[in-house]
Amino acid sequence: MTEAAAHPAHFWGPRPSSGGTWDFALWAPDASAVALRLDAGDEGDSDLAMRRGEDGVWHGAHAARAGDRYGFVVDGTYVPDPASRLQGGGVHDPSILVEPAAADTAGWTGRDWAEAAILEIHVGTFTAEGTFAAAARRLPDLAETGVTVVELMPVAQFAGDRGWGYDGVLPYAPHPAYGSPEDLKDFIAVAHRAGIAVLLDVVYNHFGPEGAYLHVTSPRFFGEGTHTPWGPAIDYGLRPVREFALQNAEMWVRDYGFDGLRLDAVHAIADPGKPHLITEMAERLRALDLGRPVHLVTEDERNLPDFQDEGTAVATWNDDYHHAVHALTTGEADSYYAPFAVDPMADLVTALERGQVDEGQQRPKGEPRGAPSGHLPPTAFLHANQTHDQIGNRAQGDRLIALIGPEPMRVLHALLLTSPYIPMLFMGEEIGARTPFRFFVGFEGDLAEAVRKGRAEEFKAFASFGEGVPDPVARDTFSGSRPYDHPPEDTEDWRALTRSLLRHRAEKVVPLLKTRRIEAGVGQTGPRALRALWRFEAGQIETVAALGTPYDPIPGADLTQGAPGDAYGFATKVTFT
Repeated sequence: MTEAAAHPAHFWGPRPSSGGTWDFALWAPDASAVALRLDAGDEGDSDLAMRRGEDGVWHGAHAARAGDRYGFVVDGTYVPDPASRLQGGGVHDPSILVEPAAADTAGWTGRDWAEAAILEIHVGTFTAEGTFAAAARRLPDLAETGVTVVELMPVAQFAGDRGWGYDGVLPYAPHPAYGSPEDLKDFIAVAHRAGIAVLLDVVYNHFGPEGAYLHVTSPRFFGEGTHTPWGPAIDYGLRPVREFALQNAEMWVRDYGFDGLRLDAVHAIADPGKPHLITEMAERLRALDLGRPVHLVTEDERNLPDFQDEGTAVATWNDDYHHAVHALTTGEADSYYAPFAVDPMADLVTALERGQVDEGQQRPKGEPRGAPSGHLPPTAFLHANQTHDQIGNRAQGDRLIALIGPEPMRVLHALLLTSPYIPMLFMGEEIGARTPFRFFVGFEGDLAEAVRKGRAEEFKAFASFGEGVPDPVARDTFSGSRPYDHPPEDTEDWRALTRSLLRHRAEKVVPLLKTRRIEAGVGQTGPRALRALWRFEAGQIETVAALGTPYDPIPGADLTQGAPGDAYGFATKVTFT
């Protein structure tokens, strides 16, 4: 552990000190004057002095108590704390002092990554209440179904009461519509008691468009002239900026008990330093020495294996697998599906054999991207038939089952959950939900109108999506995205299928994944049929799948769907050596 990691500098937020005092910090290097505005209840508001250090950090040690409201006055402008752990309302309201405390995870030793069977959930639509407390009540049922990991879409506070979470502006504060910090800790504790690990989706590449007061307090936080698709890029070449993200990651894992992080769009994190921010983050998190593994998963459009090669990340989202599956079963060829629509069956074969399809080679209808990744173990790739992006970024939020029907979907479901790659389902997928998951926000005024127009503009590249994009600001767009409010008639059939597949995975696939993979061979046996053989030190997995043309049977298969002569079918067999 480096000295900086052992004793991180105090650039941001309040820290309790001795004698009932707190040390408040704000990195505002260009400010001429900064004061702490403290509301100590009956004593009313007080503007208290802060002094500027040579590093541009303003400090003030003052008597305060947990629960007091506070903020900063920067050159005459009042702002909440950018590192607020709790707000007294929305993103423009005062912050509330929270006594930091590590989560009590005694008795929880975590989950080996090879055991991961993930369900991605959006807290606001996972239940009718849309809260951490209500979500916690569903966890025992998920565990009984075979889910071993839940991945929460971002929960950091954003403007409005509803949204996907990727427009967060207060990364240290749980979104109040979901509940309190204690409610989130309780959710994770319930998950751990059920044997479920919890990952958090975090966004370190941009801030949302409303309530990001760092633009006021610390303009240097954002790189001059550099942008992401969602706003100004963050300048991680500066240590105070870097610590904002690093200490945030430490907070989620140490103080809340998260078992890891899913890092959104790391390709959009501009970091000139070495080690890369994500590498340093992994080092810091593992240096916490919590007695359990901490898993980092990346989303990286570049298809580069660097973070997995160096051991920084355990896996990356492999959208190539999704795109091949989607193009094959829907026939869609718009926008980013175009390269995969040329020969989707061949691309699916490649994804099952090597992980990523794009490995730097020239591809039809697209620029080369990526680097060879077939040397990585299958657990280095997270595969999904559906995610929040791939459902919600469709104009109508259509689920794949609504586009192709249940018969081919069952084959895809079985292939996903029994292959050696790490599987992820999107909430409701385990019961065959048809309910759409749409894009929604709770913005108001000009920003709401801008989102409406931008959403309509986005779908010009997708001719197949048609017109009539749902209003992302309308409340029923949000409430209509709850998958469990209107479960399908075949819910129990789907739940039983998921349970059976995940039981097979836990009993037969996972033991192989904990040994070294020797080789993989996947090939087509028909225009829309394939056979796969994955060999490991401890045994092998043999799988056949038909997605429109019949497949050859596997004698003595462990699991089957359909018959060998059927257009849609599946079989798999695990043999231990």
